Amino acid sequence: MMPDFSAGYGLLAVVVMVSLLAGSGADAQLWPEFYATSCPKLQGVVRSVMAQAVRRDPRMGASILRLFFHDCFVNGCDASVLLDDTPTMAGEKNSGGNANSLLGYEVIDAIKARVEATCRSTVSCADILALAARDAVNLLGGPTWPVPLGRRDARWASMAAANANLPPASAGIDDLVARFAAKGLSLRDLTALSGAHTVGAAKCSKFRRHVYNDSNVDPAFAMFRRRICPAAGGDARLAPLDSTSPNRFDVSYYRDLMARRGLLHSDQELFNNGPADELVRLYGANGNAFDRDFAAAMVKMGGISPLTGGAGEIRINCRKSN
Repeated sequence: MMPDFSAGYGLLAVVVMVSLLAGSGADAQLWPEFYATSCPKLQGVVRSVMAQAVRRDPRMGASILRLFFHDCFVNGCDASVLLDDTPTMAGEKNSGGNANSLLGYEVIDAIKARVEATCRSTVSCADILALAARDAVNLLGGPTWPVPLGRRDARWASMAAANANLPPASAGIDDLVARFAAKGLSLRDLTALSGAHTVGAAKCSKFRRHVYNDSNVDPAFAMFRRRICPAAGGDARLAPLDSTSPNRFDVSYYRDLMARRGLLHSDQELFNNGPADELVRLYGANGNAFDRDFAAAMVKMGGISPLTGGAGEIRINCRKSN
């Protein structure tokens, strides 16, 4: 059983105050107190279910965080990633970057069921996912922050949009910068958000080329990872993205990059005599700076093209449109 890291995190955790939201780029129609009257127990319910899920399997924290990223990068933060395919819609779940890879749908279902029992047809799946991602980070020892709320849910999803927008593990720094800039996210946001890879794992198929072919990798690390990932076969075998503390949200990821031990090509591109090198050094040396910038970037990313007002709907079941 995993301990609740947040209980002892104390003053080391960065609590980003509401004043941060004004300059974060978050959508102006979203605010943390959106459900204060209509569903006052919401955040406690989300936290309770997430705590149970992370205690059962610490990797679930990384999975929920990844779900949120993959949602926001495809047509905005609208919970479209949660929609199942239908006879008339090929959704995002089976796109190239998501198929047999994204996990955590059952956890979101469990949260939604608890929320519906408390506040019927009130809280969107998109907002539940945003809150769950925040709690996933904090439960693994990372910062917390006020989550702007008020998103509504999409009625459709697009496999084509997912294939076009999600950055591949093979992406170079220029490609990464361009993809994030297209979403209104800066180099600092890119570098901070990539720190989510301090938790979780990747399949051999995603890092094989890096440990066999790239030159910007520590030879001993590459040889070690080849034991898990043969030159052919074993595509589904897993290795931790952060080899030091894969279930703890900390700055080990950046220290790995400085030692040329990034697992993915796209990870190591952040420290490869390029524009993000100084930020990697900063975060590797200063956990408070990382926590602050990560929290701010999460708020900013959570404001990418949300559906608000009368747009979209409040889904009763996160897997299908009403």
